[in-house]
Amino acid sequence: MSGIRTGGNGGSTTPGNSSGGDSGGGRGTGAGTGGHRALVWRGLPERPGAAVLVLHGGQEHGLSRPGPVNLAGLRMAGFVHALRRETEGAGVAVGTVRYRHRGWNGERADAAKDAIAALDDLAEELGPVPTVLVGHSMGGRAALWAAGHPVVTGVVALAPWCPAEDPCEQLADRDVLMLHGDLDRITSPAATRAFAARGRAAGARVCGYTVLGTGHTLMRRINDWHRATARLSAGLLGLRDLPPEVATAFALPSHSTAALDLPLPRYPRTAPSAGRPSRPLPTDA
Repeated sequence: MSGIRTGGNGGSTTPGNSSGGDSGGGRGTGAGTGGHRALVWRGLPERPGAAVLVLHGGQEHGLSRPGPVNLAGLRMAGFVHALRRETEGAGVAVGTVRYRHRGWNGERADAAKDAIAALDDLAEELGPVPTVLVGHSMGGRAALWAAGHPVVTGVVALAPWCPAEDPCEQLADRDVLMLHGDLDRITSPAATRAFAARGRAAGARVCGYTVLGTGHTLMRRINDWHRATARLSAGLLGLRDLPPEVATAFALPSHSTAALDLPLPRYPRTAPSAGRPSRPLPTDA
């Protein structure tokens, strides 16, 4: 498999409106509400043909700004590193979303608005390049909400917060991978499986993994979390072959609830690079 995978329905059905977002240094771009910059680049090739945005977790309620030392944001640094290493030389920009507030804050859905603002900035700067969202906990919820943005083609949700009332129509025609630890006591693995089934019924291509022996902080089996996320994200962009079980899950009919609770295999340090390009991917510019 080679070349950037395109997708999406060409129109945004994302709940919420554009705004801003906060999470630590790097090269920012764009300005949302009050001059806040939602998008921070962690790796920006000269001519990107695709992008990955990483969204960290937060709180149910909280209007304060995340501080410069932000544990939830620091937790995702390893994922950013793994993504940059996996996509090196392939023309993939890697960024993070900076939140304005620590919390989701009920109907305000602040983190989702920040994610949409970052995607708006990305599209303005790079054009309509296919983009994968990687989010943990509250960041996973925000990524799933923002998946209807026109540039988004896929989501990798890590221990996501998936309330039963959240919409899933925005996931139509998207590729969605959901990973959850069976020992998680902060967000519900059962709620993730239920949301995955609703997402598939809404028209998404969905595969769900259970990361056995792990909880919400992602610290146990951290290397598997990092490597699986990086390789699955690359697979969603068409830079490597997706695992056979993912391809099978994506082909299931909308009413199926199969392949939403697969055990995540151990990911070796190195893996065959089937399908990865030997040169940067072309862009339209």
